Amino acid sequence: MVNPWAGEVSLVVDGVEYPCKLTLGALAELEDALESDSLMALVQRFETQAFSSRDVMALVVAGLRGGGWQGSKSDLLQADIAGGPMMAARKAAQMLARAFHVPQDAG
Repeated sequence: MVNPWAGEVSLVVDGVEYPCKLTLGALAELEDALESDSLMALVQRFETQAFSSRDVMALVVAGLRGGGWQGSKSDLLQADIAGGPMMAARKAAQMLARAFHVPQDAG
């Protein structure tokens, strides 16, 4: 079971539920995968629904790896994500929102 308060979401890949989380390491991996794009530009693309399939794939891979998954992008290219591309995009957006959400009681 995932903990949304810890920034986690769940994603079902090939029938197995995995936790996804954008840890600092996962965010660094995401920056490398996006090459010249900034993370804030990525957030803005999701907020305006102008994201690409490349954005979704990079976020999903980074989030899965942040949750402990040992696979690679090529593994995910061959996998079945429950709910298809739209669910993958929804989960990617949730990961971004949870990674950059500051709780109201944080000091």
